Amino acid sequence: MIPIPTLERLVAEARSVGPLRLAVAAAESDTALGAAALARRQRIADVVLVGDRDGICRRLAALGEDPALFAVEPAASDADAARRAVAMVRGGEAAILMKGRLQTADLLRAILDRTGGLRDGRLLSDVLVADHPLSPEPRLLGITDGGVNVAPTLAQKREIALNAVALFRSLGHDRPRVACLCAVEGVTDAMPHTRDAAALAAMNADGELPGCLVSGPLALDNALSVEAAREKGIDHPVAGRADVLLVPTIETGNALGKAFTYLAHRHVAHVIVGARAPVLIPSRVERAEDKLYSIALGAVAAARGSR
Repeated sequence: MIPIPTLERLVAEARSVGPLRLAVAAAESDTALGAAALARRQRIADVVLVGDRDGICRRLAALGEDPALFAVEPAASDADAARRAVAMVRGGEAAILMKGRLQTADLLRAILDRTGGLRDGRLLSDVLVADHPLSPEPRLLGITDGGVNVAPTLAQKREIALNAVALFRSLGHDRPRVACLCAVEGVTDAMPHTRDAAALAAMNADGELPGCLVSGPLALDNALSVEAAREKGIDHPVAGRADVLLVPTIETGNALGKAFTYLAHRHVAHVIVGARAPVLIPSRVERAEDKLYSIALGAVAAARGSR
């Protein structure tokens, strides 16, 4: 399988495997409805909107959409909408789950419910995907985890890495290259994350973190730039060629992801993986294209078996 090289190509790939059904929990949100409507028009997703029927139809009409083109599943409250949307995915009636107006924590609570949720024995983590800013050939770059796990332990970092690897394998990478980001390239007691990075690289070498190549600790420049890695004397297949940047904390991932949007003016997609189906949590301030890219990412991940 040839790796998907750009976000635009990701949309085309999602169109080729779709349309898959997208369930929107508590859909009375202009952000979620606009994204869902755009995905429907692009033939990426069929949409079922879960929530207050009258409120959803009014908002669709206000957005210039025909409510008759959308399936609506009534729910008595936001919590009920989350449960119903999760149940639809659990029962195979939908392949992708997206957050509407409810809080992310409320949706995650329904996803993690031990009896009716979407738990799959894995840690949930967020992966942001963007067009690589430095690569001479078009290719995608992932950042994880800037959205779910606040201060992951070494064991959790391993699971976060495995989630991102599974996602990138669904994007066509046989052995994704994972760079464990730190502020320096050597292990030092003053920076505990450097020990974790070295430990993850050792796990990979020992076969305990399979399906990928892992290097660390690496600073951002040495992960993205072959020239910077060469100047530092770093000789590793991941150095300067990373497909995935594994960040040490949520603050690092959040800031790095937003730098793509606000400093580099690049489009991004992101998805929560580790559940039985991809989960999307669009922000009110996301651009329409970014929302479409996220749904496309979820569709490709669902179709190719990445969770």
